[in-house]
Amino acid sequence: MPIKNRLRIPVIQAPMFLLSGPEMVIASCKAGVIGSFPTPNARTLEQLEDWLIKITDTVSEDACWAVNIIMHRSNPRRYKDLELAIKYKAPMVITALGSPREAVDSIHSYGGKIYADVINMDYARKAAASGVDGLALVCAGAGGHTGQLSPFAFIDEVKTFFDGEIILAGGMSCGRSVHAAEVLGADYVYMGTRFIATEESLAQDKYKQMVIDASVNDIVSSDAITGVKANWLRSSLISAGYDPENMPATASVDFASAASDVKRWRDIWAAGQGVGVIDKIQTIVEVVDQLESEYIKSKLN
Repeated sequence: MPIKNRLRIPVIQAPMFLLSGPEMVIASCKAGVIGSFPTPNARTLEQLEDWLIKITDTVSEDACWAVNIIMHRSNPRRYKDLELAIKYKAPMVITALGSPREAVDSIHSYGGKIYADVINMDYARKAAASGVDGLALVCAGAGGHTGQLSPFAFIDEVKTFFDGEIILAGGMSCGRSVHAAEVLGADYVYMGTRFIATEESLAQDKYKQMVIDASVNDIVSSDAITGVKANWLRSSLISAGYDPENMPATASVDFASAASDVKRWRDIWAAGQGVGVIDKIQTIVEVVDQLESEYIKSKLN
């Protein structure tokens, strides 16, 4: 049975640095959506293997979950993380910030699917040519590392040369958005910000409350923190000593240093433009129930 047909709603709980762990993945799968996490969230390879064992031992055989692997050359663990994803036969592998080419054949060898995060047309064309099963189009408004393109323009142009599956990301936090994404031609919707203020999230309580209190005006896009354009919560930037109206120059891209400097990342908090509809802390099943209700209502109207 196709993955999409096993879901209550075509949503992927997006992999979020320092926020997504095995509890979030398991809860998402049990709620009827796809759970995911970025492999650097496991601080060591031993911990990553423990997480993969916990997930595979807990979720049902037909549940779909994903690991997100940072393929940038500055990530020294990328190949070892990939080996563990293969060992535990992750149903989906989502690559980011680097070419998926080196992972395609090995993921396909056990029947897994591989997707690539892309933020512009050049990356989309290169990833499509590598043989991936799908592209995650990260559009303007996405939390964390973000794109700058409109989803309308991005998805239409990608479909002129790519006939694989499309994941759409960027500022979507309600079921109406999922329906709208399908109308545009997407197969799945990435939602990260919507899952920050959940009980299963690894976010600090202050982070969750900041998301609840925020509106779209509180989102600041900057490449000063990671070297890649990302959306941040204004209040967290101010607390960390930054002036949101006068951010420093672009930082260097170094995910090895970022992984070791966890405190800096814990004090500067990412979120997407969809924060404005989040008004309380919920369980993941409550979030999915609400999304499904909104989605069905939108399709009936």
